[in-house]
Amino acid sequence: MQDLKKYRIRCTLTYGDIYSQIIVWLIVIFIALATSLALWSTARQIYALATVGLIVVLSLPFLLFAFVTTLFNHIEVLSVDPSIEDEPSRAELPSSKTAQVAS
Repeated sequence: MQDLKKYRIRCTLTYGDIYSQIIVWLIVIFIALATSLALWSTARQIYALATVGLIVVLSLPFLLFAFVTTLFNHIEVLSVDPSIEDEPSRAELPSSKTAQVAS
């Protein structure tokens, strides 16, 4: 248990890191819906529903893989100097406590 106090885990993931992945997946969904509407008008409703389901089911694992690998790439394990107290640094405090520390 003592060894765990020597490291700090920090996530640096921001919305901008996954923004392009979300946009690409939305494009895939809109293409699936357009395909579905094209098939729906030709009286093949079951094929239209199957197409949307197939595209969503096949694209979801790729989306989750992209999210998870992006998240893992933004996790940092930092070593902490044992001479420093166990208090969190000022940058890691919530905004309400920061005002109290500053005064």
